[in-house]
Amino acid sequence: MAGSVLAGCSGPGKSTSGDTISASDSPATPEATEAGAPTLGPSPTASSVSRAEIVARYRHAIPRTWGFDAPGVVRALPAGRRVVALTFDACGGPGGSGYDRALIDFLRERKIPATLFLNSRWIDANPSAFHRLAADPLFEIANHGTRHRPLSVTRRSAYGIRGTRNAAEVYDEIAGNRAKLTGLLGAPPRFFRSGTAYCDDIAARIVTDLEERFVSFSVNGDGGATFTPEQVRTAVASARDGSIVLCHMNHPRGGTARGIAAAVPHLLANGHTFVRLSDALR
Repeated sequence: MAGSVLAGCSGPGKSTSGDTISASDSPATPEATEAGAPTLGPSPTASSVSRAEIVARYRHAIPRTWGFDAPGVVRALPAGRRVVALTFDACGGPGGSGYDRALIDFLRERKIPATLFLNSRWIDANPSAFHRLAADPLFEIANHGTRHRPLSVTRRSAYGIRGTRNAAEVYDEIAGNRAKLTGLLGAPPRFFRSGTAYCDDIAARIVTDLEERFVSFSVNGDGGATFTPEQVRTAVASARDGSIVLCHMNHPRGGTARGIAAAVPHLLANGHTFVRLSDALR
């Protein structure tokens, strides 16, 4: 399951339009990007560490890992409780700014808490839905980045989606949406997940420096919103104690809502309870 697509921007049968690598892309050198003005202009109050400090700290750092795991990345909840955390990404951008109302309605009807990782582009495309979700104590809002990029300091990509190119762009990807969420919510988000959930170990350290926790997953629940309802049911129902389940809430035509609706009763019958990440991670 972990090897399945996690892009979540395109949905079944579509391309990741707008984010894919193309022959016309001409990446700037790390020096040029780092020296220039911030591309997104995050608020100075968004974090206690500045963009310039992050660039100076990691300019010459060489990453050792690439994937869903790195030092400091959370992939499961602490042991000892029969709990499962449902997390839903909303990626935004071309093909990825839909809103799965049926999924959210089901969670509300069954009073199932969840953590929602929202990208800046999705928030901009769904302001009314965002405010309703943010006001609902059943849900907590987390940071899914500014442009939905895999988090890399060396231009690595995942699923054809171009990653950030250096420490400066890593900062922008985290801090841009952090500033947006802080302004909208009145407090900074606690948790971060990159586009595709990929990161290297240096980028993961930058997330920590910006006072957020990088949360990956232990169950790939909907394969980047490409699974059928039965595949979603099978994947999510397999969750064990302490699992963090990753699904998507931006593809209403996908199989996620129906699959979740079938899997949740099974997990409840087996004695599991559902929590937001902040209920289990201190």
